[in-house]
Amino acid sequence: MAKQARAAATRHQVLEGAALSFEKLGYGGASLSGILSYADVTKGALYFHFESKEALAWAVIKEQHAMAMLAAQRVLATAQSPMEAILLCAKEMARQLLTEPIVRAGVRLTLELGTSRGPATDPYIDWTDTLVALAGKAREAGELRATVDPVALARFLVSSFTGMQLVSEALTGRSDLYERLADMWALLLPSIASPDMLPRLLELAALRDDVAS
Repeated sequence: MAKQARAAATRHQVLEGAALSFEKLGYGGASLSGILSYADVTKGALYFHFESKEALAWAVIKEQHAMAMLAAQRVLATAQSPMEAILLCAKEMARQLLTEPIVRAGVRLTLELGTSRGPATDPYIDWTDTLVALAGKAREAGELRATVDPVALARFLVSSFTGMQLVSEALTGRSDLYERLADMWALLLPSIASPDMLPRLLELAALRDDVAS
């Protein structure tokens, strides 16, 4: 068991080093020598777990996806309503981008490698499917206006958040990401949320607290 624990710890150390390299340099700019430097492990330890830079990139994407899905499950277990869950999932995604190198690297890699359906696009597809289900429940519960199409809303939210975090990264290193997210909701919610839910949702959207801890 101790040997397995050490192997798991080393694998995670390699993933974190790879994430730092991919986040800063992208897939094309990252090298195995640079990843070794960031990870502070031997070449043998790296190759024991990953056969190539490509394998490392897919592993970072998979880990980022797992982290996002786990966070979404925690949000769904505690949110008071489907619409609150939608807002809290977006806020948790923002928190992960600000605090987790693996998430930042995974998002960058999905954009660089995601030219077709596969591991690089799975996070966006699963994120969209989760939002479609939540939006459908929100409309059934009267939290969304009856005219709102859950599929169209989910696609819009995923695309808007992705573009928003990219602009935030380019202009401020994502230091204004929470502010931009609050702006998005302030503009969008009045046109999609039921009047009864709107004040609560706007209040929630303006809060900057972290969701998952």
